[in-house]
Amino acid sequence: MSTHDRHRSRYGPYRGGPDPLAPPVDLAEALDAISEEVMAGYSPERAMQEFLRRGGQRQNGLDDLAFQVSERRRELLRDNRLDGTLEQVRELLDQAVLAERKALARDLDDDARFAEMRIENLPPSPAAAVTELSDYPWRSSEGREAYEQIKDLLGREMLDQRFAGMKQALEGATEADRQAVQQMLDDLNELLEKHQRGEDTDADFQEFMDQHGDFFPEGPKNVDELLDSLAQRAAAGQRMLNSMTPEQRAELMSLSQQAFGSPALNDALSRLDANLQGLRPGEDWSGSSDFSGDQGMGLGDGTGVLQDLAELDALSEQLSQQYSGARMDDLDLDALRRQLGDQAAVDARTLAELEKALRESGYLKRGSDGSLKLSPKAMRRLGKELLRDVASRMSSREGQRDVRSSGLAGEQSGATREWAFGDTQPWDVTRSITNAIVRTVGAGGDPSGGVRLDIRDVEVVETEARTQAAVALLVDTSFSMAMDGRWVPMKRTALALHQLISSRFRGDHLQLITFARHAQVVDMEELTGLEAQWDKGTNLHHGLLLANRHFRKHPSSQPVLLVVTDGEPTAHLEPDGQAYFSYPPHPVTVARTVAELETAGRLGAQTTFFRLGEDPGLAGFLDRLARLVDGRVVAPELDDLGVAVVGSYLGSRGPGAFGGGHLGDWYGGRGFWADS
Repeated sequence: MSTHDRHRSRYGPYRGGPDPLAPPVDLAEALDAISEEVMAGYSPERAMQEFLRRGGQRQNGLDDLAFQVSERRRELLRDNRLDGTLEQVRELLDQAVLAERKALARDLDDDARFAEMRIENLPPSPAAAVTELSDYPWRSSEGREAYEQIKDLLGREMLDQRFAGMKQALEGATEADRQAVQQMLDDLNELLEKHQRGEDTDADFQEFMDQHGDFFPEGPKNVDELLDSLAQRAAAGQRMLNSMTPEQRAELMSLSQQAFGSPALNDALSRLDANLQGLRPGEDWSGSSDFSGDQGMGLGDGTGVLQDLAELDALSEQLSQQYSGARMDDLDLDALRRQLGDQAAVDARTLAELEKALRESGYLKRGSDGSLKLSPKAMRRLGKELLRDVASRMSSREGQRDVRSSGLAGEQSGATREWAFGDTQPWDVTRSITNAIVRTVGAGGDPSGGVRLDIRDVEVVETEARTQAAVALLVDTSFSMAMDGRWVPMKRTALALHQLISSRFRGDHLQLITFARHAQVVDMEELTGLEAQWDKGTNLHHGLLLANRHFRKHPSSQPVLLVVTDGEPTAHLEPDGQAYFSYPPHPVTVARTVAELETAGRLGAQTTFFRLGEDPGLAGFLDRLARLVDGRVVAPELDDLGVAVVGSYLGSRGPGAFGGGHLGDWYGGRGFWADS
């Protein structure tokens, strides 16, 4: 062998398990999808399962794999039929009879004529014909050989039906080989019967495997493993028989007596089937399938296909994830690889890793009731994404800078001063370096040799104190909001504003208030997971009561009132705490709502109403309310709701909050604002 041949390398697909070079699973797409589903009212657990079902842009989901399983099952039923063994028997029988007729035609004795009559009067049933010829004195060696092949075929097929691969293993077997098989079956039945009586020992199993282990290449470790594999195959064989027509079953039962030319094999296999059914009654011994194809299958191959069908059915259930306690770890990756190929197993493994990563990432937490919830970490991430989207929309429309520029400790005045201990204002770098150069030159130094910055050189940018705000965001959660597709945009808007205030305007105080038949203060997690409910009533009066209570708790902060609604007030709070509902709006409801809004105005609240929908009545009503308190009405499209609410809040923070210019002017004349 040449040196070149000794060092030749071969390359192929990696088959050692998960791809070591595969990138880690990407949680971003999954978290976005889960968050969107949660805001639509689904539980995080269900939202996660829905994403795993759908998959991602570059990742097959459970539904894709389930479809492949269904197609594979349909293909097996469509392409195959179950009479392959009977068909082979017919062919061999025709060969034997034809060869015998030719031999008899050459012979002129009376015995030949009698034999011809016997051949001509064979029953039409292959099983009956084979039985009829069991004692026939063949004159044709070719005919005798074909007939012996029938008996050999029947024996190997019946064994292959219980022991996969036996048909091929016994091809060309000698009489001694067949006797060894018969001995194995007798010993196996004795072992199983002892096990059924509870009399077997580990030594009995080991002795059996020492003698007959070559018949079981799968290498069972104990009698139960041996039982499981045998019972699964035997049950599949029984289901194959159940799937045949009564005529086909009768033919096979009759032919089985001719297996290897002796009924002994059939008796041993029948005894084995009875033992397996008694020991494993939970297997499916009564099922059947409808085959309609053109490809005839023998008993062994057909049993294998029935096992494949059972495996596909199990995979289908695993992929459905509909049973109690279902987890992605339940997926049988080896079965998927056998049935659908390597890529399906890779897809399933990736989904399992994704589920595990989601549960361990810290983005989902287990609530006190055991259910999954979005964690604060997930809420912050979702809020950042939503705020980034709002900032992108605002920036792309008007060329303004990102919202990240807002939320400093104060607004720059343009002046500078010497740094003092404790200052947190930003440095004026140009002035600081200039001071260092001047000091160096004044001391007789050469600045070309380098300048060292001294703390005395540092100047900071002076800022003006920024007024804190007490923000009340009131969101309508009546059923019409969900019914008209406004539920998720409302939640996205609230979360974006919450993220902006909590990360950039930490000194401001935000309170989220939902109002339907009643109003209530909620935290961001509650609002995000809030499910739509049939709740008649739009109790803005109660919401304003809670908002004013919030403003009074922060008397030194600027009140900011933001109201998102799609309907006129149809409920108000009675003195006893009960909600009064009336549609059309009752005058008392309107009067109490107006009175509470005027209270907010006296507290100095900067008020903005965000009107959703095109109801003229609502538009006129909100315009009148806004005029009462010198407020504004915004009528955004749903996609622009977040931009409008965040923009209004930033406008309330003053010109410096968004880099100069009044936000009303920034939006003015472009269809976003409708000043009252």
